[in-house]
Amino acid sequence: MKQFIPAALLLLTFTPSIFAASNVEQMVNDIEPQVIKWRHHLHQNPELSNREFETAKYITKHLKSLGLEVQTGVAITGVVAVLDSGKPGPVVALRADIDGLPVLEQNDLPWKSTKRGELEGNDVPVMHACGHDTHVAMLMGAAEILVNMKSELRGKVKFIFQPAEEGAPRGEKGGAQMMVEEGVLKNPDVDVIFGLHISADTDVGKIRYKEGGSMAAVDPFKIVIKGKQAHGAYPWLSVDPITTAAQIIMSLQTIVSREIKLIDEAAVVTIGSIHGGNRSNIIPSEVELVGTIRTLNKAAREHMYEALPRKVKGIADSMRAEVEVTLPLDYYYPITYNDPALTEKMVPTLIKSAGRENVIYSKPVTGAEDFSFFQEKVPGLYMWVGGKPLDVPEDQAPVHHTPEFYVDDSGMKTGVKLLTDLTLDYMNQH
Repeated sequence: MKQFIPAALLLLTFTPSIFAASNVEQMVNDIEPQVIKWRHHLHQNPELSNREFETAKYITKHLKSLGLEVQTGVAITGVVAVLDSGKPGPVVALRADIDGLPVLEQNDLPWKSTKRGELEGNDVPVMHACGHDTHVAMLMGAAEILVNMKSELRGKVKFIFQPAEEGAPRGEKGGAQMMVEEGVLKNPDVDVIFGLHISADTDVGKIRYKEGGSMAAVDPFKIVIKGKQAHGAYPWLSVDPITTAAQIIMSLQTIVSREIKLIDEAAVVTIGSIHGGNRSNIIPSEVELVGTIRTLNKAAREHMYEALPRKVKGIADSMRAEVEVTLPLDYYYPITYNDPALTEKMVPTLIKSAGRENVIYSKPVTGAEDFSFFQEKVPGLYMWVGGKPLDVPEDQAPVHHTPEFYVDDSGMKTGVKLLTDLTLDYMNQH
């Protein structure tokens, strides 16, 4: 695998920017207190996916105050604004996700969330347990800086505040896929898109990146095994879907261990749900398995789509059972794929934003991001920005999507500068 960081460290591909780095640094320092204030407000007022109505109003008010023309209601609650420099040049898109999660916050903060929401008819707590509040605040800050630099820009900047990254409620559409379908990358046509995610286990001030597959594709699936019901005392009268299910579950792991070239990239098959039967002495007629596939390259993903039904059907046939395989189940996420040429070109900007000692070439992760839907259409680069306080050991950092999740306010300064620098440098290069 080609690794770009050594070349970047030598700055072999760096073109000096026409924009004074000291000016950007000063503007980032000046706006940091306001970015923190926005973040605290957003953290105290989280909203669930496709229900980010007040969040959208808050973003819209700020963008309109900058004199931008704002489009609302994109993919239900999304907000989009375009900054037109009035000069020819590329269209650079910057994206932030805006939704919270059904998590009860346990942190003792003056700005902790006590909000409630409704999820599938249930009253639930709501928390920004993945840092989307910081993403919104960082992009609001970058937008203000770029508007103030309008006379020096070339081209256009499209600010995309995306709802439902965590997944639309059951029975609804949403997120990046819906935004793409509604034409968010058109009018004006986007040339390149940048996005970032705060990281609770990466030190404040650091940036992590990887070219190619950086986060996994997500492909949920369902397997329904149909057998013949019988008394548990007379199993020979049954076609046992539970025994069949057990063999299928174990066999699916051999796709990863014996069919996927793991020296290239990791892959995962997980069964997360099993339903079947209701008494100890009755062999049921049906068992349902629900699981997820995670892959980091196209070849592995295509192989999984072929191999899983093959394995399942072969075992079911041998057990005299019938099976139905649904893949993908009700949604999917593509691979979060950082365009290699774009990544190589922009690594010097990462170094300029954070310092070469703070730019880390990262391993891929089997988590997922619907930013990948944008990257299917235009070249994109997605990075991690550190949010862990320096005095907290990495192994003690709170995990994303948990009640204890926490990232430090000081981590947002790097994100604001990075989004600004990426826009300016890409425009300078094109």
